[in-house]
Amino acid sequence: MEIGYIRKSQHSSLGVAGSGADCFTKISIYKRRQRNTGICGRGNRGQGSEMAWLALYLLSLLWAMTGTSTQTRSLCSVPSDQQPWVDGLQVLMENSVTSSALPNPSILIAMNLAGAYNLEAQKLLTYELMARDTADLTPGQLALTIMALTSSCRDPGTKVSVLQRQMENWAPSSLNDQVTAFYGPSLAILALCQKNSETTLPIAVRFAKTLLSNTSPFNVDTGAVAALALTCMYNKIPVGSEESYRVLFGQVLKNIVENISLRIKDNGVIGDIYSTGLAMQALSVTPEQPNKKWDCEKTMDIILDEIKQGKFQNPMSIAQILPSLKGKTYLDVPQVTCGPDHEVRPTQPNYPSPVPTPASNITVTYTINNQLRGVDLLFNVTIQVSVRSGSVLLVVLEEAQRKNSMFKFETTMTSWGPVVSSINNIAENVNHKTYWQFLSDKTPLNEGVADYIPFNNEHITANFTQY
Repeated sequence: MEIGYIRKSQHSSLGVAGSGADCFTKISIYKRRQRNTGICGRGNRGQGSEMAWLALYLLSLLWAMTGTSTQTRSLCSVPSDQQPWVDGLQVLMENSVTSSALPNPSILIAMNLAGAYNLEAQKLLTYELMARDTADLTPGQLALTIMALTSSCRDPGTKVSVLQRQMENWAPSSLNDQVTAFYGPSLAILALCQKNSETTLPIAVRFAKTLLSNTSPFNVDTGAVAALALTCMYNKIPVGSEESYRVLFGQVLKNIVENISLRIKDNGVIGDIYSTGLAMQALSVTPEQPNKKWDCEKTMDIILDEIKQGKFQNPMSIAQILPSLKGKTYLDVPQVTCGPDHEVRPTQPNYPSPVPTPASNITVTYTINNQLRGVDLLFNVTIQVSVRSGSVLLVVLEEAQRKNSMFKFETTMTSWGPVVSSINNIAENVNHKTYWQFLSDKTPLNEGVADYIPFNNEHITANFTQY
């Protein structure tokens, strides 16, 4: 689906502020709560109070340490005889990292969680992200950059404070915002939680309440990332904090995992094949489990089958499925250990590849359609083009453009590859919420134009539409 390319792209008693004077001039909400438990501002207490304070302090430290654990449930893993397919997928993703490619933090996160084979690509991507200007980044992109640098044992520097300020000022435009609008903020809360859960708490509470009141249709990708973010916060609520925080996060997490569970298909796919990776991460760590037990092995089996069919060729799609295939989640980012820069290069694995099919020509019918009101140039034009079997949809568009100038198009580069932004001089517009959606017959494509492979006599439609 072309829109947004988020991956490829839903109580007064839970108040945040504490009462009474703070122990210090500027003190976190956590420590305000801890003031009532004796952790700060001890005053004139006896020896017994001192011992109680020390015990509670040590307990809080222990809780904070255990709160960083992902608590991953080892529900399923890749069989050893299938591991070469996963290794091949990782090599394909790592080989996409070049000096001319758009720096993709999701790829670096996946490389570091899995254990990189290509150390040169790892270093290049790390240095590119370190030098990246934060001014042009959305909160979601900035969050991924912070997590990527953290997974490389690099200090994100001022990027964390920039993201903190962005999220302190964040608010949805309306209660009925598209749930995909929460994808970036979910990543932001996850990244901030991993850096400082105390200062992130008021942001996370406001975010969780907003999710509860949102009424837009559920989205698996967004729900999965929100679950990871709130699981991080849930795990890092220290002793002495209000129980209402845990109740709030638990309630939102329960709603999310139930919605994810409703989208698990009979074959194990969750949402669609490309949202399954993030959903697997969420279901493997969330403290709240769906009423209907998730069959992780069935999901793993279908993912491995799809890999053998060559389904995962886009580096971004690999970056999102690889952590789950390696038994990792984004919650493991702070625990990644880094070797010295002169570390011995890992041995490149031997791996199989999908068996190629003999090339022949196919015919694809391609329609461009714009019937939106308020747009001066309305059209519905169809053309037939012949391309080599196995060609991606982008080749079909290029051939149509060569044959007829009405099919002229432009693309914008994203982390998921090129996205068609304009056809026949009609461009997408974020303010108007318009975009070019591609469909096979009447079914929206869940792959981009550089990844989707049309079949013979398929009818592809590019429809200018609103979301």
